[in-house]
Amino acid sequence: MRKILTLFILSCSLSVFSQQNSKTLLTIDNDKTTVAEFKRVYEKNLDAIDNEESKNVTNNLELFINYKLKVKEAYSIKLDTLPSYKREIETYKNQLFAPYMQDTTFIKSLVKEAYFRTKNEIKAKHILIRMPRDAAPKDTLVAYNKIMKIRDRIIKGEGFEKVAVEVSEDKSAQDDPKTRRKGNKGNLGYFSAFKMVYPFEKAAYSTKVGEISMPFKTSFGYHIIKVDDLRTTKGEVEVAHILVSDTTSKGKDKINEVFDKLKKNEKFEDLAKVYSNDLGSKEKGGKLMKFGSGVMVKPFEKAAFSLEKEGEYSKPFKTRFGWHIVKLLKKHPLKPFLELEKELTNKIKKSSRMQLSEKAVINKLKKKYVILENEKSKEILNQKNLRAIPKDSLQNTILSINDKNITQEKFINYIRNRRHLPVFLLFDMFKDAEILAYYKENLANTEPEYAYTLKEYQDGLLLFELMQQKIWNKSSKDSIGLNHYFETHQSNYKTKELKRIKGEVMNDYQNFLEKNWIADLRRKSKIKINKRQLKKLIKFYEKK
Repeated sequence: MRKILTLFILSCSLSVFSQQNSKTLLTIDNDKTTVAEFKRVYEKNLDAIDNEESKNVTNNLELFINYKLKVKEAYSIKLDTLPSYKREIETYKNQLFAPYMQDTTFIKSLVKEAYFRTKNEIKAKHILIRMPRDAAPKDTLVAYNKIMKIRDRIIKGEGFEKVAVEVSEDKSAQDDPKTRRKGNKGNLGYFSAFKMVYPFEKAAYSTKVGEISMPFKTSFGYHIIKVDDLRTTKGEVEVAHILVSDTTSKGKDKINEVFDKLKKNEKFEDLAKVYSNDLGSKEKGGKLMKFGSGVMVKPFEKAAFSLEKEGEYSKPFKTRFGWHIVKLLKKHPLKPFLELEKELTNKIKKSSRMQLSEKAVINKLKKKYVILENEKSKEILNQKNLRAIPKDSLQNTILSINDKNITQEKFINYIRNRRHLPVFLLFDMFKDAEILAYYKENLANTEPEYAYTLKEYQDGLLLFELMQQKIWNKSSKDSIGLNHYFETHQSNYKTKELKRIKGEVMNDYQNFLEKNWIADLRRKSKIKINKRQLKKLIKFYEKK
């Protein structure tokens, strides 16, 4: 019963104090400051205060009043209209806005997805029909129909590799007579997260083993995929190697000679420095960067991952680069999710996947806002020389977001230097950009933390400019005033030579100027403190 009563009293007291937060604590002329606003500033500074006297609520309120008076003065002399101030604030707004462009829930799902795809690697083959990024709808349809016919051939029984060699526009599928390079017949080997462009990765992991995907689009064009295998990743390995780049029988004899020396317990690292033709690794004893599946050519990867014990080395084997012997230095199994989470999150934030997060934010806003397109005004999209339409003819609303109307002129200004994309795509981009602009403009009304932080920075920047003008510049340039201050306060100093202690005197002079200036600001303003709320505030912090 006592516990329930205690909880009830605590709940009531929190409710009462929550109501008190919205009460006015301070009025300067017509500007009101709530208890909550003062508490925010006071509590933020508490950690930097190291003595009880400085934590005094009343003293802090007096300092807060001084701060408010200075900011008020900055606005009254229109420091907020300075071009330098406006530029600085706009830059800061963009920085402050950036986290709000991230859908945290969506990013977390991308991280979990990336971990699964890091843990499980996929083996696939593909066929590509190339298409320009700025292809018109008609050309897109032609490419789509073409790859659908190719898919139908494979579904009806033709071999995927045979068809890939015949029709794929990924040149690596076919043999190259000039370089004598053998084509991969569409085979991509094993890959995992971040190894392919995201739409390709997504399509591969969405296709079951043995099945052919439906056509999907990437920046290269339309693809179809056949998935051959899905297996748990082997992790990564660190190896050293010795390369004899001669692919003839002489090269084979040389690598066998090195192998014999290894069997006689000669050091791998020393032999690499003498015999290896890999200039990038020989001086490091043949050591290579750690790697996973799909990075090295298949024979090299197979040899490296087949080694079990650290220090073990392979028999000589051949790749298109020559003859190799590989030594296992260390195996790196995949870390648990919690250990990799931060690394994967950073990878995602630096990758093109972040555009998906931004798109997720835009899609949420599209559901939240009332967005209307004016089809009549959009008819200008069909005009050939729409960028040359006179400004006077572009004043109709083409798009509205809630209460904001956006004219045709703004759309034309947006596309003026964007000539590489079709106009219908540019309109979609314009609409997304305007939705984000509206979100940004109104963020201070919907996100209190953003509003507080922005206001803090705005006021701080104004205060810096004001102090520069009123105190710092004056104290450094006014040598007569500085001398006069020194002469009238000479008893405070141990020497009669100003130049010996000029820094100390200038600091005192600045404090003197600021004190007089604050007194003047206080005389010019009507300051009213709500004593009842102040007492409640003092009691609240005494209990804490």
